[in-house]
Amino acid sequence: MPPDTPLTRRSLLVVTGKGGVGKTLVAALLGRHLASSGRRTLLLEVDPRANLHELAGTAPSAGDLVRVSPTLFLQNLQPAFVMEQVVRDHLRVDALVRRVTKSAIYRHFIDAAPGLKEMAILGHAWRLLHGMGPESAHGIEVVVLDAPATGHGLALLTAPFVVAEVIDQGPFAEMAGQLATFMGDDRQVAVVTVTLAEEMPVQEALELRDGLVERLHRPPALLVINGLYPELPRGRNRRQDPTTELWARRWAMNERELRRLDARWEGPRLRLPLVPVHRGPELVDALLPAFEQGLDDASA
Repeated sequence: MPPDTPLTRRSLLVVTGKGGVGKTLVAALLGRHLASSGRRTLLLEVDPRANLHELAGTAPSAGDLVRVSPTLFLQNLQPAFVMEQVVRDHLRVDALVRRVTKSAIYRHFIDAAPGLKEMAILGHAWRLLHGMGPESAHGIEVVVLDAPATGHGLALLTAPFVVAEVIDQGPFAEMAGQLATFMGDDRQVAVVTVTLAEEMPVQEALELRDGLVERLHRPPALLVINGLYPELPRGRNRRQDPTTELWARRWAMNERELRRLDARWEGPRLRLPLVPVHRGPELVDALLPAFEQGLDDASA
């Protein structure tokens, strides 16, 4: 990570990891932290199940920008809407836009062309950061993208480069070129990888790192290790209590995978404990102090 560009000063933070490791939670924590520092922040999700609003404590977005706090916003994005906006920007006549976007050729093109839907997600973030589109009035300064899980997340990050190789003319080619330049700039864009200290999530995190190095020529800017079990309190008899035995085994597994990461992961890491709090804004509140302390330690 360039010393003159801390993680929290980037324009786009892409949060990814194996499904079920808590990447949506980490996105919410990042959003809260950035917004509290005064940066106008958008939490952007693409999962149609739309569960980020539960952590933010708001109603579902349904595609609109929802205000969470004076400097924090939330949006659930439908890629098809972004692609239609690109057509609208170039044709500017509603009748022509409707004719093009409803045509079978257009629909086949959007569905079949590799990387277009993924590029639409990044394109939406880029447009907001450059003051374009109807949401530009909110003055978004940083976007935290709750990206798809590991494999799809890597496809999303590399989509502009794929599209630029396939399409060399027209508005989508222009968009791909702009996004490839943007995504290739590690002073503006950073990837945050989330994992649990378990065998399969750690393996996927390591593979994602290798994929980013190979395709984007840089590793993730930060690894967040989520849901760590605390050490078993003294005096608990694991032989007589099945719950205590399970706790001890989970803690031992965490320790084993943490040693594996110590040996194989270079770069900043942040640990988050497992806390007995239900999913919602209260969970974000409970973990925010540890998250912010971890950010400080990781950037030291």
